[in-house]
Amino acid sequence: MSHTAGIDVGSTYTKAIIISSDGEIAGRSLRRTGFKLAEAAEQALDEAVVAAGLDADDISYVATTGYGRFQLPARQLNVTDLTAAAWGTRFLYPGTRTVLDIGGQTMKASRIDEHSQVRSFRLNDKCAAGTGAFLEKTAHYMGFGIEEIGPLAATSHEQVPISGVCAVFAEAEVINHLSQGVAPADIMQGAIASLVARSMQLMKRAKMEPEFTLVGGILRFETMAALLTEKLGGAHVPEGDMVQYVLALGAALLGQRRLSKLTAEKALA
Repeated sequence: MSHTAGIDVGSTYTKAIIISSDGEIAGRSLRRTGFKLAEAAEQALDEAVVAAGLDADDISYVATTGYGRFQLPARQLNVTDLTAAAWGTRFLYPGTRTVLDIGGQTMKASRIDEHSQVRSFRLNDKCAAGTGAFLEKTAHYMGFGIEEIGPLAATSHEQVPISGVCAVFAEAEVINHLSQGVAPADIMQGAIASLVARSMQLMKRAKMEPEFTLVGGILRFETMAALLTEKLGGAHVPEGDMVQYVLALGAALLGQRRLSKLTAEKALA
């Protein structure tokens, strides 16, 4: 049985996933990207291979996506984030028509068709206030780590509005709230609500239509996912850490498709 690897080299985390020829997920790995993108991709791939109980020679094809998709020399295919997200989400939720992907440095909304083709999209990658980095910066300023964002917001009793249109102005609001004795949990909830509002604006600009699927590292925070799902009137959110692997899965599926095509062409030659 042949196996295909998909690697999503993101700005914050690198994810690798291994799928078998029948579409089953055999192994996966997630690690911080750092500044050595090729090394992060190679290590994530090695870890995913081990997790799958395979050897490197068992991987027949490698496809990459994400911020650093051109950095892995061993790749045979590279695809855009939007294409990988379309394939990954429709594999998990075939009825998906709109995808929202929120990562550490970018936010992307895309409308796709029944063939996983991207029909329209909008990106917000110019200002940190519209990405996951804003939540991370807010948490860091208040003395909390990234993984504390979700638990902290879950203890909020009152949402504090943060209306700044850029990260600098929004951070000034956070400082002002802290100086007035506002609870950090309420400030974090306000920051999440601000990001949700920006997400909705981006999806509207992409001409969103149901069904909706939410992916990306920031969606691992339950409060963020819950607020967006409520605003949309329902949405798919992959369970657990799978929400971070959707693009890697999409890349693997596209790699598998390409491998099958090459194999068929070789058989006819």
